[in-house]
Amino acid sequence: MNNETGRVAIVDAAIAAEAIVAAMKDGADGAVCVFDGIVRDNSRGRRTLHLDYEAYREMALEQMRGLAAEAIAKFGVRDVAMVHRLGRVTVGETSVLIVVASAHRAAAFDACRWLIDSLKKTVPIWKRETFADGSVWAAGEPFPEAIALHGGEEAR
Repeated sequence: MNNETGRVAIVDAAIAAEAIVAAMKDGADGAVCVFDGIVRDNSRGRRTLHLDYEAYREMALEQMRGLAAEAIAKFGVRDVAMVHRLGRVTVGETSVLIVVASAHRAAAFDACRWLIDSLKKTVPIWKRETFADGSVWAAGEPFPEAIALHGGEEAR
């Protein structure tokens, strides 16, 4: 799972969150911030049974690697892990894990929030939600305006 811009993977089985977090820790770190996205039992007032994730795998991995590299450069964090699961994910299971290691907590928090919001907005991974009364492909979530890049900052 390790690469030159962090630890990025798309997996077809359960995400080993505890092992990934433990592997990210280093003596230079003062903070490790974790976003563990789990499947909840409801969405928009409907009882959720499970989610099914699909992706354009090669493009998704390329974009996730780019986000990891951008977060390291933009926020000055030491390392980033981003792992997304595909296939059926049941209530209580992890669908996406983001771990940011940094000397300082503020950078770790900021990078972690930016990474999950950017991943959901830009990476070609799709979610089908299955409820007790039917299923739908989930519409993309809007990117939070408060942390979006504007003007010259958008250039890479």
